[in-house]
Amino acid sequence: MIKKFITNLLAKATGNSPTGGKPSLGKRVDVPVQTHGIDPTLVDDRAANVVRTLQDAGFVAYIVGGAVRDLLLGLRPKDFDVATDATPEQVKSLFRRAFIIGRRFRIVHVVYGRGREQEVIEVSTFRAYLDNAAAEQVAGNEKTSKSELAGMKHAVDSTGRVLRDNVWGPQEEDAVRRDFTINAMYYDPQTQVLVDYHGGIKDAKNKTLKMIGDAGVRYREDPVRIIRAVRFAAKLAPLGFKVDSKTAAPLRKCLPLLADVPQSRLFDEMLKLLQTGHALASIAQLRKLGLERGIYPLLDLVVERADHPFVTTALQDTDRRVGEGKPVAPSFLLACVLWADVRDGWAARQADGQHAHPALQDAIDDVFNARIGDVSGRGKLAADVREIWMMQPRFDKRVGSAPFGLCNKSVFAHRLTLCACAPISVRWTKRWPIGGKSSLPATTPCVKTWSTRCARKISSVHA
Repeated sequence: MIKKFITNLLAKATGNSPTGGKPSLGKRVDVPVQTHGIDPTLVDDRAANVVRTLQDAGFVAYIVGGAVRDLLLGLRPKDFDVATDATPEQVKSLFRRAFIIGRRFRIVHVVYGRGREQEVIEVSTFRAYLDNAAAEQVAGNEKTSKSELAGMKHAVDSTGRVLRDNVWGPQEEDAVRRDFTINAMYYDPQTQVLVDYHGGIKDAKNKTLKMIGDAGVRYREDPVRIIRAVRFAAKLAPLGFKVDSKTAAPLRKCLPLLADVPQSRLFDEMLKLLQTGHALASIAQLRKLGLERGIYPLLDLVVERADHPFVTTALQDTDRRVGEGKPVAPSFLLACVLWADVRDGWAARQADGQHAHPALQDAIDDVFNARIGDVSGRGKLAADVREIWMMQPRFDKRVGSAPFGLCNKSVFAHRLTLCACAPISVRWTKRWPIGGKSSLPATTPCVKTWSTRCARKISSVHA
């Protein structure tokens, strides 16, 4: 009784029915290659191998999700996911390097290669569509209800957010559980048949980003879908895609639901928005959809400062590097966005008579506590950001052997980018090499001084 009352109350607050009703499972349509026109050469060989291995073992398997959407649009996907009727344990048994991960959704990572050549194919089991009103309910969240969630296969919190969802089901129910119609298609690289349940091909042709089912209910099931809607809208905007009006309408109303999402997950989703090659487009979409504030405090700050020339340059450079297939580091972007806070705090402490080095350390600590907190675990990311900031004063030392010692550090390039005396508009990700090749001249006073000082050994930089 109490559970149903709470569910009804929450539904009225968001203007939806208590469960939204079970959405239509759609009608399966098998689309041949002559119709969909997917180029098989765009399919990753390792993803095709995972599908083939599962099929040879007697299971149903398809490439699924965003990879199929990109293939349909003639793009080469960066990541490939596979869906199958095999359980995680059955999938794991078929591959030498496979690992079951996740609690909320149990999936398998099939790993190929090592180091920079490593590629992970994510394999998920078809999941059943279940009524969240009938799921087991816990009073707290993922952290506070760990003991209650142990052993549960389908559980929600008091807001209706899904905390556990590991009930397997048929493919048509797996399709209806996916968020957007253009992400709910299945592609068999063996037969080149595309399976479409919810008009994904039609929406792709019409360049429409549409949620499956009642958008308000789907956002309540998983509020992170709000951020995913922004990310896909930003990624597909250059191709002419627009968010469907019914998909966009509940976004602002459902924004408070993100308060119950773990901060670590929101931090990861923020990085996806900013580091997948569409940072500036994502900020434009956040503003367009009225979501520039309220998703995550650090993201709010990025949007607020996005028009500052220094931050704009950092965002542009990140987009450029992703587009060129080069690696990007979240430490660089965060250091750029928060550098003004550190610089101002550092200057204020020195004005009060504090020595420069401890003043910088204290300013950095204050910024971490105020802006970042413990969400990054104060691990490698935090250490990298701190090192970028701590190295800034060393760029003022341009005589003697100091420049040579700094140039030899592998972290030199990122630190140079934030040079306090003359911020520059490019990021160098490798140390300044001997006899290297430069694609950009050193133009700022600071960089000119450094390049002149090191001319005997160093002729140029890697961009």
